[in-house]
Amino acid sequence: MNYIYGDYSTNTPEIDFLAKKMAANSVIDPTLYTKYDVKRGLRDLDGKGVLTGLTDISTINQNKLVDGKLVPCDGELYYRGYNVNDIISGINKDDRFGFEETVYLLLFGEMPNEKELEDFKQLLVQYRTLPQNFVRDVILKAPSEDMMNSIARSVLTLFCYDKNPNDTSINNVLRQCIQLISVFPLLSVYGYHAYNHYLRDKSLYIHRADPSMSTAEVILSLLRPDRKYTPLEAKVLDMALILHMEHGGGNNSTFTTHVVTSSGTDTYSTVAAALASLKGPKHGGANVKVYEMFEDMKKYVTDWNDDEAISNYLEKILDKQAFDGKGLIYGMGHAVYTISDPRQKILKGSVQKLALAEGYEDEFNLYEKVERLAPEVIGKKRKIYKGVASNVDFYSGLLYSMLKIPCELYTPLFATARIAGWSAHRLEELVNAGKIIRPAYMSISQKKQYIDLSDR
Repeated sequence: MNYIYGDYSTNTPEIDFLAKKMAANSVIDPTLYTKYDVKRGLRDLDGKGVLTGLTDISTINQNKLVDGKLVPCDGELYYRGYNVNDIISGINKDDRFGFEETVYLLLFGEMPNEKELEDFKQLLVQYRTLPQNFVRDVILKAPSEDMMNSIARSVLTLFCYDKNPNDTSINNVLRQCIQLISVFPLLSVYGYHAYNHYLRDKSLYIHRADPSMSTAEVILSLLRPDRKYTPLEAKVLDMALILHMEHGGGNNSTFTTHVVTSSGTDTYSTVAAALASLKGPKHGGANVKVYEMFEDMKKYVTDWNDDEAISNYLEKILDKQAFDGKGLIYGMGHAVYTISDPRQKILKGSVQKLALAEGYEDEFNLYEKVERLAPEVIGKKRKIYKGVASNVDFYSGLLYSMLKIPCELYTPLFATARIAGWSAHRLEELVNAGKIIRPAYMSISQKKQYIDLSDR
């Protein structure tokens, strides 16, 4: 097959041959990682993360001290010292939206009073605009079937509209971060509408953001053709955004933010790098895999009350005989939490409330059954008895589907929330600017004698 100039999607036999050569010459003996005590994935053998930095933005607790020993406990998540459970409870008590004030908390390290909160909301509204013709010239001109790609491209293009894009002073970076937090709902939803129109031949809707709306309301009103939503829908989405906006400095995309920031680069490049990380199915793309797994399950399990049939399907997943052949029950287990994920516990209650209101009770019950049965199946098949709990991704896919949010926007919604955490961590890295983050890699290559080209 001859390569056609400008074709960026077709592999040739030459590429296939070279790929095999590359792969054959790139294999590293797995035993060498143990021999040289390399922390693969920056994690110890017991799963504990290798300490690579300090942060005052959020705290994750998964163990407690009992008789001088650390033992697993129900997970806890704190934003700037405040338990997320308490933040959500306070917001629910007042029956209000809380995303904006939680962003304020992460960025500035303290809860805003009423005036500070109102001023900050107005600042977000002021910045919730895109440059003139940006939607037409950037988002609509090159639609992508991958919304994370679309957002990253838009973020990098915004660099060109910034008069001080490379200025890494705290004032300038804070302004850039607040602007990005404000426009992420637009970049996400407009990117989806472009894809839906140009690649799926559907009608095109480009609504203006209503300045009186909260971030959650803006997302729903921009997405839906009639702009209508219920208060419950908006409040549940608001809560989901709060739960996804930050999770310690050690998750992959936030660590990426610290690493890239430490090089001294600009805000737009840093956020694009974080987006690239979050896009991965092992990170932000996990909620999509949960939803797709359940859709596949429904094809083979007709009786959703049959525990045995559900367990058999889950066993087939672990045996790589069902779903995507990866052997993973998505939404189960977490790199940090062992007993429970605090975000999942909060989210589950709201998902159940919405399911009852929207007529999805049977579907919620199916999720609940899998949540109960999966740890038993995993324990039996994988001989893991320390406990495997469902994580925040488990119910988030069901939540988004009930909100009639398309699957293509699941991970972008994660990014729309997590941009707040990335911004806080970028600013923290700049305030405490030190050396560029540069971990060590041990070379295992053998020295070779150079051979002239004519003799090879």
